[in-house]
Amino acid sequence: MQLNNRPYKDWHEGLTIRGVMEHMRFTWPKLVVKVNGQLVWPEDYDTVVLNEDDDLQIIHLLGGG
Repeated sequence: MQLNNRPYKDWHEGLTIRGVMEHMRFTWPKLVVKVNGQLVWPEDYDTVVLNEDDDLQIIHLLGGG
């Protein structure tokens, strides 16, 4: 599995987006998550199971002025 264009070596059967976020300590409140280019909504982070060949993108949104 790829996470943000890098190999994610801790993939295992049944791994969810929430599991990756907890393992990587992603706590930023505003995130954009895509699996294989498809947007995933926050309410689905616990139920989307990742496959070994998936491309996961977790992007922190920043703003400023």
